[in-house]
Amino acid sequence: QVQLEESGGGLVQAGGSLTLSCAGSGFNVDYHPIAWFRQAPGKDRELVSCISSADGSIYYAASAKGRFTMSRSNVKKSMFLQMNLLKPEDTAVYYCATDPRMYFRCVNTTYAYWGQGTQVTVSS
Repeated sequence: QVQLEESGGGLVQAGGSLTLSCAGSGFNVDYHPIAWFRQAPGKDRELVSCISSADGSIYYAASAKGRFTMSRSNVKKSMFLQMNLLKPEDTAVYYCATDPRMYFRCVNTTYAYWGQGTQVTVSS
């Protein structure tokens, strides 16, 4: 049974940093595509970053590039999202996700498993 649980969200001032963690069970973060999404009030959910299990490549949305860093640890059975230089527009609920397809791309992928989300609020 696949389970995902996010942590690390909170309130931070603009320009600050947060690190989100996603603890997983029932799957291997090295073998399955993993991703961070976010959804702001009134907006569609968007892909922030993901790691392809096909080749290990990391994708960043344009809004995240240069400020966010995604990583994974199979030993810790977790994925992480280091967020620096946070902006008020980064305010959203952040979700981690994975899919049972092994050695698979992470972009344009429908993810089967999701965490419950963690709130990130950036004040100006």
